[in-house]
Amino acid sequence: MSSYVSEVQGLLPKVNQILHIQVNSIDDEESRIEYKSRIADVTDSSILIEIPMNEQTGRLKKLYYGDELNTFYIAQGGVKHYFTTSVIGFREDVLRLVELHKPEPEAITQVQRRSFLRVPAELEIAVKVSDQVQFIGVTDDVGGGGISMEYDGQIPLGINTIISCWLLVPYKNGNIEHIPFNGEVVRVKLLETGKQLAMVRFVEILDRERQKLIRFCFERQMDFRKR
Repeated sequence: MSSYVSEVQGLLPKVNQILHIQVNSIDDEESRIEYKSRIADVTDSSILIEIPMNEQTGRLKKLYYGDELNTFYIAQGGVKHYFTTSVIGFREDVLRLVELHKPEPEAITQVQRRSFLRVPAELEIAVKVSDQVQFIGVTDDVGGGGISMEYDGQIPLGINTIISCWLLVPYKNGNIEHIPFNGEVVRVKLLETGKQLAMVRFVEILDRERQKLIRFCFERQMDFRKR
């Protein structure tokens, strides 16, 4: 193995190192919370960690399949190494372990990356809470990790509610996509207009659908820059 390859491979996190984690959430408060977890195992394709803990509260953080995480670990010399990963599964051992996608060595950087791009956008969204509760809302902003939306204040929508949604996304070329996803309500705010503003993070969304939404976000960002 060449010295370069050895050096690059040496960047990868190792068993028993502490991984510092922030969940890439549509909720700004949630996305700023830092959790810590011990790396239990490293395989050819994944990193297995213990359930992350918020050290300030002592509470464990429940993660879901597909959650996007911004992480760092401290290597020799006290240097922080950052990488972005996602939850790809769970394993039952003596403790329940969370399986993360293992980054390529070249994807590890000493510069912290930004979360998913989020842009203001008023898009129509169809929401199904149950067979009895379905409604149409309008997004306030959208991004690769979730959306926030306004809706009738009389509709009962609580924190941690899982909802099925269909988002109507128009592109500059005139094409329109209907993007389906399941989301979890992470925060609800009553507006002065009497409407509610709900922040929703993606729980289940196909990667191709997420990429469609990210493409829309980049188009909108380019529009804003031209103004």
